[in-house]
Amino acid sequence: MNDPGALLLPIAAMLAAGAGAGFAGGLFGIGGGFVVVPALMLILPLIGAAPDQITHIAIGTSLATIIFTSLRSVQAHARRNAVDFEMLRSWAPWVVLGTGLGALVADVISGPVLALVFGAGVLLMALHFLLPVFEGKQLADTMPGGALRAGLAGGLGLFSALLGIGGGTIATVVMTLCGTAIHRAIGTASGMGVIIAIPGMLGFAAIGWNEPGLPWGSFGYVNWPAALAIVATSIFFAPLGVAAAHRLSPALLRNVFGVYLVFVGIMMISNGMT
Repeated sequence: MNDPGALLLPIAAMLAAGAGAGFAGGLFGIGGGFVVVPALMLILPLIGAAPDQITHIAIGTSLATIIFTSLRSVQAHARRNAVDFEMLRSWAPWVVLGTGLGALVADVISGPVLALVFGAGVLLMALHFLLPVFEGKQLADTMPGGALRAGLAGGLGLFSALLGIGGGTIATVVMTLCGTAIHRAIGTASGMGVIIAIPGMLGFAAIGWNEPGLPWGSFGYVNWPAALAIVATSIFFAPLGVAAAHRLSPALLRNVFGVYLVFVGIMMISNGMT
């Protein structure tokens, strides 16, 4: 990578990934990892990542970007009084514990297996967007407490850490099933990304700290040049996604995003099997 011109393509791709992640994060209340991770899987080899490191770096770096994307999204939603901060505070300890466990699990599995896990998780999320079986349904009037809250929050953190996502889709489904209005659920879910991303990023940095041969600018499995390039555009596009979520019917966009997730899931599973 001594040729400056060789950096133009990966930088442009990172900026484009950031724009897509920011808009998707604001629109659907997600952290953008479903956009960032597959993009980084294609970009990281261009900046010197070894094949067995790519998935871990992509997920760790994605979590770093989600910190900034989610902060921007939750700020925009909060201005519309669409964030339940009390719910975030009550779920945070269990989410953090689950996220830490997810990083530990990632440490003991190989890159290809992690890619398979990501692909399977993405296909599950695709079903939610393409076949929203929970849409319009309500199972309870309030959010769960006690052991059920701990299990749901911990599982959300673990699953999100393994996929490098902010957990917004799952959080939105849970909240709407428990009687939360959709716009408030999306806004609150955007705040969940921060709670997941900070310990998740620290965990991936820690488990990759002594990994040899990482690309320049990597702190463990977090590549900060890539993260900052993605954040540079995501923070500007997140409010646009928020505005679209409050102004437009998302039905067509849900289907388009669902098809995209199917493509990504198949791609990641194929990568994990090669």
